[in-house]
Amino acid sequence: MGTLETDRLILRHRRVGEAAIYRQLWAERDPQVPPHRRINSEGRPTVEDIAAQLRAELGEPVPGILAVERKGTAEVIGYCRLTFHGKGSPDEPEVAYELLRAAHADTWMGERGRCVHGGRGGDRGGLLLGLFVVTVEDGFCVGFLRR
Repeated sequence: MGTLETDRLILRHRRVGEAAIYRQLWAERDPQVPPHRRINSEGRPTVEDIAAQLRAELGEPVPGILAVERKGTAEVIGYCRLTFHGKGSPDEPEVAYELLRAAHADTWMGERGRCVHGGRGGDRGGLLLGLFVVTVEDGFCVGFLRR
């Protein structure tokens, strides 16, 4: 898979050189986030820990987590992925994402992003091709539908 694009965003494989951005996302997490998803008392994960994880992902044929980049700027503002482990049915994946706090107030947050996604279907054996529409307002996903 190459990239997925909306009018103003590019979703693509994450890069090792972006480890500091993903570490910043860990640092910005709310205290209500479960402890295993926050920086621990030893300061882990470190930028180096995250870079090692990103290096390990390089050989994977299908990306699990995609970088969210502002089109035309190459600025990474977060990440997203489809998850089959949410509250919905197995054949209807959910979108999980995290954005830097600085990106929450930007005007693009109210846009509807459409992109074609090729991924595993509900049985995880077939190819699911569909149009996913994600509506984000004030940093929260308020709508997600597959067409």
